[in-house]
Amino acid sequence: MIYDQAEFDITCEWGIHGAHQLAPISSIIIVVDVLSFSTSVEIATNNGATVYPYRYKEEAKAYAESLQAELALKRESGKYSLSPASLQNIPSGTKLVLPSPNGANLTLETGSTLTVAGCLRNCEAVAKFAQKFDRVAVIPAGERWEDDSLRPAFEDLIGAGAILSYLNGTLSPEAQTAIAAFNSCRGDLLNYLRKSSSGKELIYRGYSQDVELAAAFNVSSCVPVFVESAYVNEGI
Repeated sequence: MIYDQAEFDITCEWGIHGAHQLAPISSIIIVVDVLSFSTSVEIATNNGATVYPYRYKEEAKAYAESLQAELALKRESGKYSLSPASLQNIPSGTKLVLPSPNGANLTLETGSTLTVAGCLRNCEAVAKFAQKFDRVAVIPAGERWEDDSLRPAFEDLIGAGAILSYLNGTLSPEAQTAIAAFNSCRGDLLNYLRKSSSGKELIYRGYSQDVELAAAFNVSSCVPVFVESAYVNEGI
């Protein structure tokens, strides 16, 4: 296939369509949604929580009830949400259903391919875990425009590049470009994230701490692996 980057060991492509192209021939998929799904999953699972990704549907409440799990609500609720800050003190053993139109939706589209959530916080740990496998695909989730089309998001490109920079093997041009983008701003990640469109949106809404948590670089050895419908910390 022209679009599956099959001649390379390490690949990178955007969103659900990218995952559909790369997952069938990859040993592992790394989902990157820096603001904020992957960052939230890292923080929650690093605390010992189990995170069940779910699409934004009315059934999310019923799904959480069926699992006897907490349901992440809107950021404005002041309870558990996609806000990484809301999950900093989540107790070990908590089961959390985390709806997301991007990272969660993407996770549920990777089929039977082993799937991991990666971000800036755990980029090296995730790369070391993935390096055990022979074909690695990194999928920046992106955001959505109002018409629901994909908006390639700066923070996900940078997050993908951070993970890819620690991987060894033949790199597709798409993967090389993500690494170059990351290297261009790695010395000032927080400032770049603050000035990005997604970062400015969160700061405008009063969630500057979420941007700060997402910009923290290599502070975690947590490796959230998607197992039996949920992310759990497999570590390294």
